[in-house]
Order: sequence, then structure tokens, then C-alpha cells
Amino acid sequence: MKTSELEIAFAGSRMDRADRLRTDASALEAMKGPRARLLLLDGIAPRYADEGGLAWGTLADADPEAELVFLGLLEGAACFAAVDPALKVGRAAGPNFRQLFGLLSLDDLAIYGGAKALVDWHARHQFCARCGSQTVLAKGGWQRSCTSDSCKSEHFPRVDPVTIMLVELAGAPEPTLLVGRQPTFPAGNYSALAGFVEPGETIEEAVAREIEEEAGLKVRDVSYVCSQPWPFPSSLMIGCHAWTDDPALTIDRNELEDARWLTKSEVVSILAGEHETLRLPSSWAIAHQLIRWWVNRD
Repeated sequence: MKTSELEIAFAGSRMDRADRLRTDASALEAMKGPRARLLLLDGIAPRYADEGGLAWGTLADADPEAELVFLGLLEGAACFAAVDPALKVGRAAGPNFRQLFGLLSLDDLAIYGGAKALVDWHARHQFCARCGSQTVLAKGGWQRSCTSDSCKSEHFPRVDPVTIMLVELAGAPEPTLLVGRQPTFPAGNYSALAGFVEPGETIEEAVAREIEEEAGLKVRDVSYVCSQPWPFPSSLMIGCHAWTDDPALTIDRNELEDARWLTKSEVVSILAGEHETLRLPSSWAIAHQLIRWWVNRD
């Protein structure tokens, strides 16, 4: 399986982000006409159309006090999302996480994921992190600007990088990979290990550090496989593969409840739903796609 064949949730949006329009206030204003579309949200949760998929309305459906974020162009129409005033004081509910994957296609997940991350960021950044003054929307919603004349800081939507990695045991009689589980996982569920990239680290260094911290393993030959935008609130999951020469695990119980080695035949059995006790992540998770890539690679 090629990485281009992986079905990555929240990726592959058909939306033209139209960066060229973000700094053209007059052009953006002119696009707020009858053809403009508003992605309908309840706070940061999507509304669903009767026929399925995302529900869309017109700009007349937006709260007059809401800030409008320009998402881009879809089939020639300008698309917006509204920052619910209730979000600014933390009163709006989030989405039903699992329901998303039963009601939205990959196309819709990609559009919603980008909108959710952007709207959520605006709600969290109403005040300047440098001086505390109020901020206002700028560049169509892809920037917030401090209103203080003595500061005038510019703030941009943030994305937090997270490494998620498959560690393979070199020299094993059968291809073998490492999986782990956190205490919050449902019983029997295991996944790839993951952790945030820290300041001053490369992706490769973050992979090595996280694996040594959580499982006590030294890894080598880290390689990139694929990535996934994850809008909860806004991360970029960077999927990697690494090798280790040592099977002995030293588990950090503050991070993991358990970690174990699985052979390829065991993984295939679990993915087929034939294992009695163990389960792996669902198809919408990058961990699932990484594991399928590993099983199907040459």
C-alpha cells in the first residue's frame, strides 16, 4: 500500500483556501453576497443536512454579533464559518466525536476539520498574549490583530506538531511492532505511541525521545510515512516508522498502562476482528492507517 492510497481523515479538502483574497478586504466583502455559503455549526459542532453530510446556509443565518471566518472557495462560492459569541466565554458544546465518522464523508470531514480548528482558535484568542488587549479578526480570519496602539501584535492560527510512530523490532523471526495503551483507552485497545514535538527538536529527535521515555527503547533510522490534521483542538499528527535492536521494554507507568510487541500475524488477526481480546484503532485514526501501511508494505 502506497502512502498516497491511505484514507486520512480530516485531510484532502476540496476547498480552495484562496490565500490571495485574504488580504483584499474589498474583494472579501464583495463575495459576501447571495451565493456565499455559511457552514452551519452549533458552537464548534457541525450541523447535519437531512440528506446527510454537512449542513450549509447563507450568511443571513449567522448571529449578527458573530465574527465571520473566510474558509475559502468551494465550487466558486465563498464559504464562511461563524465564531459563536458563546464560544468566547466557553459556553458552547463540542462535537459528538464518534458521531462525526458515521455521518460525514472524508470530503466533509476535511472541510469541517479545518473550520473547527480555525473557529476554535478564534474563540481562544480574543485577547493579545503579549499585552492583554482585545484582538480583532484580520485577513479574513487567518490572523488576529492586537487593538493596542502600543502593541499591534499579529497572531496566527497555531498547529501543534505531534509524532505518532511505529517501532519495529530488527532481527525478529517475524515482522514485529510495538503498541501501547493509556489508562483511558477502552479495555483491550492498543495503538501506536505518540507525543508532542518539543521546542528545539527535529521530528526524528522527538520520535527517539518519546520512545525512550515511554518504553525505554533506543531507536534508529526514523522515517516519515504520512500525516493527519487533527482538529481537537488543532494538531498535526506526523506518522513515522523507526527501528530498534532491543526487545526489552521499560514502561513509564505515568504515561502508559501497558506496552507490548505484536507480530504481523497477530496484527492481521486483530484488524480482521478475529482476536479475542485485543483491538487496534479505528480507520479514522492515523494509527490505523500506519498499521495498515506496515502490514501491506513490500
